Amino acid sequence: MSRFLPTREKLIGLVVAVLLGSAGLFYGLRWVEASITFHPTRASYGERPLAAEDVWFDTQDHVRLDGWYFTSTSKPSLATIIYFHGNGGNISGLGWVGERLSRRGFDVLLFDYRSYGESGDGSLSEAALNIDGDAAYSFVLKEKHVSPERIVLFGQSLGSTVVADLASREKCGAVILESGLSSASSVANTALPWLPRWLHFLGKNRFESSRKLASVHVPVLVTHGDPDSIIPTEEGRLLFASANEPKRLLIFPGAGHNVFGTKGDEYLEAVEKFVRDSVK
Repeated sequence: MSRFLPTREKLIGLVVAVLLGSAGLFYGLRWVEASITFHPTRASYGERPLAAEDVWFDTQDHVRLDGWYFTSTSKPSLATIIYFHGNGGNISGLGWVGERLSRRGFDVLLFDYRSYGESGDGSLSEAALNIDGDAAYSFVLKEKHVSPERIVLFGQSLGSTVVADLASREKCGAVILESGLSSASSVANTALPWLPRWLHFLGKNRFESSRKLASVHVPVLVTHGDPDSIIPTEEGRLLFASANEPKRLLIFPGAGHNVFGTKGDEYLEAVEKFVRDSVK
């Protein structure tokens, strides 16, 4: 019996070490995931444009979100665009997006997710972003009285995941995905090459945009820069492959991650043509 005790103690020690190691791996990966995925900024980069109306709306879980609403400079507007920005900054650095789109004949809603800009505080996650997206859609639908068929969902980078989710559940007129990702697991292969694929399930956020696009049956425009050092261009091609017809893929050599900011009028013309052809 005395010879059995050391063996049992070693076994207990091994089990404890494995449990602690597993817990450390789990929480360590969750921390890395959050640090890569979300970069909320409260600071303001600029004043609200004079052409924009400051609007507020609430989410289903009672978070107050801030947005800017731009009215088209020409009447009637071609469509209403809800713009879902990426994982960094806030709308105070995106006033030019609303202004340029409104000059092209669109009403535009820019808004900040929870914990970004002037919006209320809240824990950030894939589920939370999707709740925020629902609130923005509901605001345009109920407060601005826009019919679903005239709503265009435009997502840039991380915002493309919110658009894919929303479009898979709600009616809209068209979808634009700029510099988007097909799934969190796919991007992890590039961002975390040291992490075995079989451990990707430990991530909190799935962002399975390619899978969700299979349920979207409105025109889809996928745009991407080449090369893109943040989200590989291949991610755009994967999104395009998973989308239903009618669909269009535009790859912009040299545009990098911010296609709109780099290509300007060339990009705007492509977006305007796509919307004109899609929203009747």
